[in-house]
Amino acid sequence: MADAVEEALQGDWDQDLAEALDSGGSDMEMERGIIQVQEQSAQHRAKMWKIALNVSGKGDSLSPWDGVLDLPEQTLIHNRSQQLIDQLEVSEEERSDMVSDVESVITFYCKSRNISFTPELSWPHLLKPLLGLQLPRSDLYNCFYAFMNKYIPRECVPKGRPFHLYRLLLQYHEPELCSFLDTKKITPDSYAIDWMGSLFSSHCLPDVTQALWDFYLQQADPFLIFFLMLIILVNAKEGILSQEGESREDIIKTLESSPSLLEAEDIEDLISLAQYYQSKTPLSLRKMNQNLFGSSLVALKEEDTDLSQALCLPVSVPEILQANQLQQVSNTEDGVRFFVVDCRPAEQYNSGHLSTAFHLDSDLMLQNPSEFALSVKSLLEAQKQSLESGSIASGEHLCFMGSGREEEDMYMNMVLAHFLQKNKEYVSIAKGGFMALQKHLVDMNVEGLDSSYVHWIVSTSGSHSSLSSADGESLSSPGDSKGVKSLVNKMTFALKSKSVNVKEKMISFIENTSTPVERHVSSSDRVGKPYRGVKPVFSIGDEEEYDTDEIDSSSMSDDDRKEIVNIQTWINKPDVKHHIPCNEVKETGHMFPSHLLITATHMYCLREIASRKGFAYIQSRQALNSVVKITSKKKHPELITFKFGTNNSAGVEISAVERYLIPNAGDATKVIKQQIMKVLDALESS
Repeated sequence: MADAVEEALQGDWDQDLAEALDSGGSDMEMERGIIQVQEQSAQHRAKMWKIALNVSGKGDSLSPWDGVLDLPEQTLIHNRSQQLIDQLEVSEEERSDMVSDVESVITFYCKSRNISFTPELSWPHLLKPLLGLQLPRSDLYNCFYAFMNKYIPRECVPKGRPFHLYRLLLQYHEPELCSFLDTKKITPDSYAIDWMGSLFSSHCLPDVTQALWDFYLQQADPFLIFFLMLIILVNAKEGILSQEGESREDIIKTLESSPSLLEAEDIEDLISLAQYYQSKTPLSLRKMNQNLFGSSLVALKEEDTDLSQALCLPVSVPEILQANQLQQVSNTEDGVRFFVVDCRPAEQYNSGHLSTAFHLDSDLMLQNPSEFALSVKSLLEAQKQSLESGSIASGEHLCFMGSGREEEDMYMNMVLAHFLQKNKEYVSIAKGGFMALQKHLVDMNVEGLDSSYVHWIVSTSGSHSSLSSADGESLSSPGDSKGVKSLVNKMTFALKSKSVNVKEKMISFIENTSTPVERHVSSSDRVGKPYRGVKPVFSIGDEEEYDTDEIDSSSMSDDDRKEIVNIQTWINKPDVKHHIPCNEVKETGHMFPSHLLITATHMYCLREIASRKGFAYIQSRQALNSVVKITSKKKHPELITFKFGTNNSAGVEISAVERYLIPNAGDATKVIKQQIMKVLDALESS
């Protein structure tokens, strides 16, 4: 009886489906209902997909084209089209027509978009499921164009922006796996370029691809591909990590073939898991990257394109505040909740901070590592307790906030790198830092959208900090009340007070035990005239102000960087006069165990290779006579900055800047300075 009822209902549904499809309507509810139907016939699936792609009833886009196949890369297009059809089980008479359809679609797309077809592009794979629907050429092109425009990210090429974004997503959820792949120098584009460029049709069986695309079109979310790729790697994590001893190429092959294990019945679970991970990801990922999809005629802003240098996933200030508001209104686990960590110096934090932020002075990482470790322990304990107590400041997701000024935030980046190296999941950074927070609150207050926004910033005393507009006018509202007294604020204040005391003691100790070095090298330091009548520009001094001429780069070519050497062999070379163990510090805050080797004429930096003990890359090779300045921070005398450049009639032209964390920095800079003097003297006497 139940079977008969089910059969009757299915018959009614099939009839309703056919009527809805034949009507060619575009009502969204109808579309979603249609897409839920499983095991569609090719004809019904074709109509269903055309409706979902909004191309149903669209005219023939190829009609203005003369059909000439004359692109410079036409042979490549033809061969790829032929290879695609060879994979399909079709008759000989159908084969030539299908090759012609595929070649025409790709050629016209290239001509109409004024782009070139290159070997790494996955367009033939994307056409493969569409060919199974037996569409006329005009519909085939319209569907292909809609997929490309709506679901395939722009710059889906080697080293393209989507793959940098995907790596940040992987790092956010699976830092251990991301770190493993980074160590092996396996970038997402090396294994996932066809996944993303074909929506998995390159590696999945046709029935699996069709089932996946049914769900994909139902969701109508272009960012879904990132989370599906994430789930593929999450499921393969155990096997990937077990390949520690395998070669890079073998691991890439394993990764690349992972989607081929999917079966049609796995798709629903795959989609559900992807949606779960979406719910655990900041919305900023999609809001900041909306321009990855859509017309390629829309220009990308330069600051939006370089995700390759991002230390971790950036989160917008508005999202942080909105998440906090939702926590106050509804104490549920829905959505992303941020535990904000303010990494600015204590004096900046004291003058005003986000009311729910925990303070972690990033200066402590260099000033007092043991105190920093205690602070981190307290931070994690505060996060745990805030979650247990349901505090409005609670959140699983750590979001680090700096000042928003690049030079100051270098120390915060070191703290971020510390957490990432510990494989801490859910780590993000507040884009624009505290400056962006202030600007956002000022804008909101000026627009009068939410006067309560001015209560977001408080001082450590609990009083509200006034906001200033661009012209310096105070925007504090009258009748300020006491600041938020959350569990985190209480713990932060106690920890901050202790940190300030330690900081003051450390600074006092440094000032009383280190000899002053703030001076320029003068002609009295050596015998003879200035080199070729030019005053020496080399100096050793404190970095009291931020330099505007710094270039964080080294002068090595890519080929030189790849040279691997035995560390001990190089240290023992007869021309090496001094060996200085150190850590190279990049602008991002990453630190790399390294060795500075000083010869009679040059300074080499050897960066240790983590996976090959005793070996290093030649990271930098600088002539000693190109050193124009060596500086140290007053607060961090062990952080030494070397500036390299040349002197000309217009002044000093800086060509490279390198930073090192050097124990006993005073002794190290002294021997380097002495060797530089010898080089200059030799040049003058020649």
